[in-house]
Amino acid sequence: MTLPPYADLLGIMLEPGEGAPVLAMPFGADVIGRPGFVHGGALAGLLEMAAIVALKHALETEGRADARIKPINVTVDFMRGGREKLTRAQGQVSRLGTRIANVEATAWQDDRDRPVAAARLNFLLMGAD
Repeated sequence: MTLPPYADLLGIMLEPGEGAPVLAMPFGADVIGRPGFVHGGALAGLLEMAAIVALKHALETEGRADARIKPINVTVDFMRGGREKLTRAQGQVSRLGTRIANVEATAWQDDRDRPVAAARLNFLLMGAD
């Protein structure tokens, strides 16, 4: 699976595995916010990329890989500061309709059960009929 160009800007990489892909974003000068912490915009970008790849994975699984997606709404909840370490994120499709998809994404660092941020995204599916 190919990541969108914005993922390259943030240094995001796909981690191997089964199911919805897990993305990894290393800490560095491109994602730093206040000293010692990941910028909130970089976290939001990571969550959006995780949601997009999870949705594309779900569409491919259903044989709808040609569907184009357009974000309608994005809500991000910041739960704690992301520190100077690798941040991972994974999206999960909660509803995949014919025209609308709802996706949740979670970002974590050391412990998946202690997320640093989470997002809910709604997408319009075009050409998916």
